Amino acid sequence: MKNLVLVLLVILGNFTPIFSQEAPILSISPLNNPANTNLIKSETSKMTWFMIKDSLKIPIGTLETQIQKEKEKIYIITTVVMKQSPTKWIDSTIVEVQHFKPIYHSSFNQQREMVLQFGKKTTGYYLDKQAGSKTQISEKTNSSFFDSNFYPQLIRSLPLKEGYSNTISIFDYNPKAKVGVIKATIRKTEETTYTFNGKKRQVWKVETTDDISNNVTISTYYIDQSTREILKQEIDFGSRKMVMELVE
Repeated sequence: MKNLVLVLLVILGNFTPIFSQEAPILSISPLNNPANTNLIKSETSKMTWFMIKDSLKIPIGTLETQIQKEKEKIYIITTVVMKQSPTKWIDSTIVEVQHFKPIYHSSFNQQREMVLQFGKKTTGYYLDKQAGSKTQISEKTNSSFFDSNFYPQLIRSLPLKEGYSNTISIFDYNPKAKVGVIKATIRKTEETTYTFNGKKRQVWKVETTDDISNNVTISTYYIDQSTREILKQEIDFGSRKMVMELVE
């Protein structure tokens, strides 16, 4: 999912990266994971994706997330349908139930194909369809990390509270941006209310950024405190803004 957002930002243009500020020393990883794994359950959710322009919400696509939780593994399939794209964008992720250690990740869209197998080495391939080039991947990593496609789900299960912040170790492969173990940052968390389908819900408002976009893009999640559903996600990049809202 994070990669799909980055692809869209590149398509839209005017994307000028800046360098991130110093992050907290201790990062969350599978070896240092305070998440409540019981908060991730089998479910299917759908969100409508909007571009905000001159205070108008213009629908640009939909995003469906299927989560299947089994005894030892969690399977996540994210399907994005964009109005301007003739093909679906599909990301698949497999992680271990215990500690969310990554096992597999694949991403298929009109611009690229990517498959990653996680182990002592991260192996797979990256096919740039526009350039017509295929790169074999073999990345040795010496630290513990999550799959970059999984960390939005991880945030839902963290011990969120007023003022909560931390960094998260993630692995991302994008030759046009970052390759290897990088950081996602929970900048701040606040308790607030959000009106969803005409009813006020108590939510955690979690503001995040990551090294995938050199911390230019800010994603803000509105997470229901009782169900841990992501009711809304705001994506801010420069003067531009996108919003995804849960369909219920």
